[in-house]
Amino acid sequence: MHYGATVLVTGYAPSPHGTAMHSVFKFAGVVLEIDTQTDKIVNAEFTFVTSLARDFIARIIQGYNLNDGLEGLFDRIRAHYWAPSTQAVMACIKVAVQRYFDMKAERWSTTE
Repeated sequence: MHYGATVLVTGYAPSPHGTAMHSVFKFAGVVLEIDTQTDKIVNAEFTFVTSLARDFIARIIQGYNLNDGLEGLFDRIRAHYWAPSTQAVMACIKVAVQRYFDMKAERWSTTE
């Protein structure tokens, strides 16, 4: 991959009450680095309290091709991430991915 082939997008969703995430951040958040040529998630960072949780969920989603749809990614998350914030994590990913495809379409339409 060469410099400039990736972009960063963010997404946020309310975190579940009664969790450490809610106590510290109030929102679940994700930053996704996505390869614009392949639409694959290159890297990810989440607003989790522990570094283990941040690293674990990032490894689960790295390499996922967004052209395969979100349900496969969400199945992967549900299978491996068993926490009260699972729905919030999926919601913020959905927001970030929607922003990614919206911005990508906007940039393509302005370059034609």
